[in-house]
Amino acid sequence: MVKEGDKYTLYRNGEPYFIKGAAGYEHFDKVAAYGGNSIRVWHTDEDTQRILDEAHQQGLSVMLGLWMEREREGFNYYDKDDVAAQKERLRAEVLKYKDHPALLMWVVGNELYAEGSNVKVWDAVNGVAEMIHEIDPNHPTTTTVMNVPKQVVNLIRRRCPAIDILSINSFGALHDLPTELRDTDWDGPYVIAEFGGRGYWETRTTWWYAPIEQTSSEKASFARERYESTVLADPDRCLGAYAFIWGYKYETTPTWFSIMTETGEETEMAQVMREIWSGKRDFNRAPHIAYLSLKGIFPLDQVYLQPGELSTAAVFATDADGDSLRVEWELLPETVSEDGNAIKEQKPDVIPHVIQQAAGNSVTLKAPQQDGAYRLYAYVYDGQGNVATANFPFYVKAGNTFSSALDFY
Repeated sequence: MVKEGDKYTLYRNGEPYFIKGAAGYEHFDKVAAYGGNSIRVWHTDEDTQRILDEAHQQGLSVMLGLWMEREREGFNYYDKDDVAAQKERLRAEVLKYKDHPALLMWVVGNELYAEGSNVKVWDAVNGVAEMIHEIDPNHPTTTTVMNVPKQVVNLIRRRCPAIDILSINSFGALHDLPTELRDTDWDGPYVIAEFGGRGYWETRTTWWYAPIEQTSSEKASFARERYESTVLADPDRCLGAYAFIWGYKYETTPTWFSIMTETGEETEMAQVMREIWSGKRDFNRAPHIAYLSLKGIFPLDQVYLQPGELSTAAVFATDADGDSLRVEWELLPETVSEDGNAIKEQKPDVIPHVIQQAAGNSVTLKAPQQDGAYRLYAYVYDGQGNVATANFPFYVKAGNTFSSALDFY
């Protein structure tokens, strides 16, 4: 990495290297084919060698995570023995992978801070980063934060001189990031290590606190605008970005962060990245969803149903290429996400016998008999490997209708 005046440039193999990245563990071939050049993963484990080798075969670099335990999950950074043992564990990982040709940089922990108060956390991060520089002077170090917590960023600046680059995970708040970062003590380069649509912690919710998810089309438009107004608008300090998550992940819903389905169909977000990376639009477009309604109204209208009640849902979608569209419907119980980094959530079982009749873009839904929160999903396929997604949270409760949020307590 080179600083010229106020501008930072990352170099790889002697050439300037702007990161066009995807965060995830699959579909590396598509990253390369679409003009991307890097992937981000969070851990080193038994699959790391395969990831590095596959990335190298595709001409991609790897932002490789060194997982450090977090205080909110029970690790004690005042315990010198545990901290030393963790450092030695990570030393073995660095020695194992430091000479791999796909390696781009080391990510020392992910969102480690506990409200930014414990300086011992950052002393441990700096100790690992110093160790890396001693045994691998060829690759920079970074650590990640969520958005720009000023106190935490200032602690990193003071306590972690061995950290070369700041990595920031940011979704809805991405548009304010350059301004907020300049209000901290960090004056070095940064990478956007995760971005996409709004996070489930950033949206409006129903009365029962079910977050309202953007449609796949809204996410694509949202992410494009954030990328252009932040990443491309700060070329002096921003070294690039990673779209989250390249592939499939269940976190709150099966569609919230998934840029692709479990079977590999692509949403508009994948195609936005393809266009950003390659500058081309010469490919079949994913369907575009305008909206999904239930009983003719929208999620923020606080939809509730009686057990067994019949209602109609409809999804309104178009296709720029004129492809014939097919809609699949699915009903899942609502789940609560505590922390996608800490908990590997599993998709709950589909609720059976509730999809009564589907025709064209609409479906007749029979509400489950059990009281509780549910979410109806619409998947719109174009037959060309593309999909559009939308979902609708609703509540089933026997008895009187709800008059306020207090009715849920």
